[in-house]
Amino acid sequence: MTTSMKRYFKIGGLLGLFGVVIALAAYLTLRLIVTSEDVVVVPDLVGKDVVYTLELLTDLGLNTKVSSHEYSTEIPKNHVTFQQPDPGAEIKKNRDVRIVVSKGPQTVTVPNLVGMDFHGANVILGDNGLIVGMASKTYGDATEAGQVMGQFPAPGTRVERATAVDMLVGLGKRPVELVMPRLAGHSMQEAILALEQSQLSLGRIDYVAEADLPEDMVIEHDPPAGFPVPVGNLVNLTVNKGENKPIADQHTFHLLSYSIPPGLLKRHVRFRVNVFGLVYDLVDVFAKPGQRLQVLLPGGKQTRFFLYEDEHLIRAHAFASDSTPVLSIVGWGAGLGVMDQTVLEESL
Repeated sequence: MTTSMKRYFKIGGLLGLFGVVIALAAYLTLRLIVTSEDVVVVPDLVGKDVVYTLELLTDLGLNTKVSSHEYSTEIPKNHVTFQQPDPGAEIKKNRDVRIVVSKGPQTVTVPNLVGMDFHGANVILGDNGLIVGMASKTYGDATEAGQVMGQFPAPGTRVERATAVDMLVGLGKRPVELVMPRLAGHSMQEAILALEQSQLSLGRIDYVAEADLPEDMVIEHDPPAGFPVPVGNLVNLTVNKGENKPIADQHTFHLLSYSIPPGLLKRHVRFRVNVFGLVYDLVDVFAKPGQRLQVLLPGGKQTRFFLYEDEHLIRAHAFASDSTPVLSIVGWGAGLGVMDQTVLEESL
């Protein structure tokens, strides 16, 4: 190897060694710069008071950034509910730690439901983030059925969302109970008048044949005498139709004739019929004194007839005639105390 080549190798070696020294110096310098900055371990802040959190992060050389506020039923108001970075993370000083602060439980004002319909009150509760609690019911003379009479919590109370609101709901006026009168032994017409005057309603009429009892006499009734019954309750009668006498069917018709009593003033007259539970007025007029009114009624054991004069019930009857289709004439005159019935021989 020549002298010149040795010199070149020597210079190259020195340059390489110089490069390594420069790179090592740069690495050590950079490491020194990096390690000169302090590293902080982020503490657990969730559940801590905001003031305490601010003081703690300041002492650690970190910045506190409040990202937002949120409602929380678990974390008290003005306490941390969330943080970023997570607890235990290593960050350098002067870096930001973001937190979310609790506004406490979200509360709403209980609306006033008293006087509202129960179903409408349910909708209002839902719109306000509340739920329906217990619904108790009772009678109340000053409220209608289905109307809210009271509530808990009271109107205006601040409560958490999803709180149950209990309500007291009205059933309307307490039904008036009557004592069932004794109808057995009376005629069917007397029994019907007694039911009307007692604010009870005639229900089903069943017929039996008892030869030793008067015709059209009430033998028994349901409910029986002495039982408490509400106003308007249906009363079923069992009536004696007489031995071997067929009862009326739906093909029988009756022509009713009524004479207005003499006098000076007109009378308000109504012919009301109840057929299979359907009630309607066939005649509703103001008649002159002495005027004669006539109306054709369907027969059958399910037909009840009522005659009102000036809003007073003066006659009531349930028809019973031969099952053969016939036309009967019933005449009611002024002062006539009983029904006078003549069956025509002419068939319809």
